[in-house]
Amino acid sequence: MTMLSEAEEIPTPGLQAGSALMRPVEVAAAALLVTIIGLLLAGVVSRYVLGSPLIWVDEASSICFLWLAMLGAAIAVDRAEHLRLTLFVNQLPPALGRRAHLLALVLVGAFLLAMLHPAWEYMVEESYITSAALNIPLSYRTAALPVGVALMLVLVARDALRSAPLAEVGAAVGIVAAAALALWLISPMLPGLGYGNIFIFLVVFVALFLALGVPIAFCFGLGALTFLTFTTSMPTMVLVGRMDEGMSSLVLLSVPIFVMLGCILDATGMGRAIVELLASMLGHVKAGMSYVLLGSLFLVSGISGSKVSDMATVAPALFPEMKRRGHKPKEMIALLATGAAMADTVPPSIVLIVLGSVAGVSIAGLFTSGFVIAMVLLLVLAVLARWKARHEVMDGVRRAPLRVIGRAAVIAAPALVLPFLIRSAVGGGIATATEVSTLAVLYALVIGMVLYGGIRPARLWSMLVETAALSGAILIILGAASAMAWALTQTGFAFHMARLVTDLPGGWVTYMLVTIAVFAVLGCVLEGLPAIVLMAPIMFPIAANLGINDIHYSMVVVTAMNVGLMAPPIGIGFYIACKIGNVPPDEAMGAIWPYIAALIVGLLLIAFIPALSTAYL
Repeated sequence: MTMLSEAEEIPTPGLQAGSALMRPVEVAAAALLVTIIGLLLAGVVSRYVLGSPLIWVDEASSICFLWLAMLGAAIAVDRAEHLRLTLFVNQLPPALGRRAHLLALVLVGAFLLAMLHPAWEYMVEESYITSAALNIPLSYRTAALPVGVALMLVLVARDALRSAPLAEVGAAVGIVAAAALALWLISPMLPGLGYGNIFIFLVVFVALFLALGVPIAFCFGLGALTFLTFTTSMPTMVLVGRMDEGMSSLVLLSVPIFVMLGCILDATGMGRAIVELLASMLGHVKAGMSYVLLGSLFLVSGISGSKVSDMATVAPALFPEMKRRGHKPKEMIALLATGAAMADTVPPSIVLIVLGSVAGVSIAGLFTSGFVIAMVLLLVLAVLARWKARHEVMDGVRRAPLRVIGRAAVIAAPALVLPFLIRSAVGGGIATATEVSTLAVLYALVIGMVLYGGIRPARLWSMLVETAALSGAILIILGAASAMAWALTQTGFAFHMARLVTDLPGGWVTYMLVTIAVFAVLGCVLEGLPAIVLMAPIMFPIAANLGINDIHYSMVVVTAMNVGLMAPPIGIGFYIACKIGNVPPDEAMGAIWPYIAALIVGLLLIAFIPALSTAYL
């Protein structure tokens, strides 16, 4: 039983090769990523060193960013790296599963085909608007949308024709066309259903697409497209505009930069140096290796911002020694998964950056509070780990000599600077998350090359392309989820839901329990980012009306989502941990529940003791 995207089945960046057809696109995407980093570095130097900000940097970066997102999304299609739910499809007989996969491809192709002309229209409309600083038509930026949609459409058509005989492809196309025709025929009756349309199109349809294995981004896109097409008179071009808006926030510029930083961390061995330092300091005590695993995830996540990168860095370095001391593989996987969930609030968490962008919450405040909240979760997991390790075999384990600890500290010191540099710079208001991300990449590259053996040119190239693909996959999810969230809010449903929840007995306490339940369930199914983009516009205003601090509420949302993310049998993060640790999910499933319970204890403390989130702001 697995539920992984192809990207997550191979946690080490750069190992998934694309087709020769996409080489020019990969070159362009890599060049765009380097250009964005260069532009942002130039802006930082100009502002903080020369005292004369370059006013055109943001516009130039925005143009490159949208092109990177769309080309990266196309590369992700080519490499089958878009996040999708495969739990149900994998349980079907092989022949039926193949047909479900083909139907999923045709549905994606139908969405892209429907969006192609509106994307072109949107680009033409934007050509009449001139940018403020560069004084060029905005179509230079928005041309990325029709180009990216067209590329993805070609790639999806190629994959469909490769995966099945032409007759089966035709049959799948016929099924989708017949469904569209049926919806068009009954569309005059649909407006009369009112909020029932939300359940049909944005719940049932999206759930059906998820179960078929349609990538999450296209599930949201199809849900929003069918809802607007068959129940409203809204032009599809509006949907393109909402997707553009969802992908184009300048705050999100830090996402590909931190993804790149995670690749550098993995390639240079900087994360392994931190792990070895903690092992030399704590490895001799009871439950010491469990403490090392949790502490490593805590510190490494402060560099990479990516759960997959964190787990892939820590697990191979620690699991052999933990096995030697009698730790069961299923217990190690449970600790790895929940430890990664704990570490997701440690800056520079990509989830926190997206949440700050979507909900309008201070990223500096999120970074400061996230560090403390992660320590609360670290403590509850460490207490459980100590109790679990009461029978740990310690034969032959000795305290490391001071010279060994000292040598490990010297090697790890340059890497240890990064998480504290990122947190203090953003939390202290010295620089934005985007500015800090570029400085962190430059620092990691220089330190990695000088002190940690450098990066081979071939590996650097694969890192750039992989960063572009992963960033595109993330950003297209954000764009599609933004469009679906906008479609939901336009119905007025959010207002009625807010009034209903506000009238619940128990006030903010009841609302916190509702929030935990909602985001834990969404975390299981949708992973972090799409769940945030969908629900934050609805849930955060209600929290504000109930007097809940936005930073406090953000910490509850992220923690609840991560509990769901790691909870079997659906939580995606659980299966990633099993893949990285090479342990069958069925074996690890029973062991993770005490750790999930520990996280829930920590979550309840965070939810009902606001000072844990706000005392240090």
